[in-house]
Amino acid sequence: MTAEEHPELLQHWNSTLHAARAGREGPDPTPYGRNLLTRWAEPQRRYHTVDHLRAVLARIDELTDQGGEGGELELVRLAAWFHDAVYRPDRSENEERSAVLAEKALAEAGLTPHEVAEVARLVRLTVTHDPAPGDLNGETLCDADLAILATGPDTYRGYTAAVREEYGFVPDDAFRAGRAAVLRQLLGLPRLFRTPYGAAVWEEKARENLERELAELTDASGKG
Repeated sequence: MTAEEHPELLQHWNSTLHAARAGREGPDPTPYGRNLLTRWAEPQRRYHTVDHLRAVLARIDELTDQGGEGGELELVRLAAWFHDAVYRPDRSENEERSAVLAEKALAEAGLTPHEVAEVARLVRLTVTHDPAPGDLNGETLCDADLAILATGPDTYRGYTAAVREEYGFVPDDAFRAGRAAVLRQLLGLPRLFRTPYGAAVWEEKARENLERELAELTDASGKG
């Protein structure tokens, strides 16, 4: 799969980088966008694909359209492009490597040190999805990234099946135990979504999906 198969995404990347540079000179954004789209289309991906990138960008737009205010939206959008740009399911440092990639590429592409640092910070924040109160950029990116949790049952099942495929090298018992631990951690959070819109529209549905998946996992393993 090449960038030519996603011309709308490449155009989105170009317009986002131009907007972030705010009229400053810089190299052609296109090669950077092509590189990112190639990364998002790597064969080991099943959930963390171009479709996930497109969905996160759409959810950022949705949050903005539904009353989002403040923040640096172009930097949030750039962080979405980079947040899973490096993805190997058998490694634990994907977010850090993605952040380092963002630091290198965006410095070359003409962003200021502040802008580069902010995008990298946001990418690293997707390790925990736990932005500090008042972190508008972080709240927007994290909510957009977690919005898959609030989809309908069929879409949610497709998401969980794709995640299982990405971790196909993990035995079933170990995967169920690890996934259940992740679900319990998420359900233990006071709020999954930090933006007013996310909390109002996505929170309840996401918790229903998480609880249903956890029940299915524990039933399958025979453990309560």
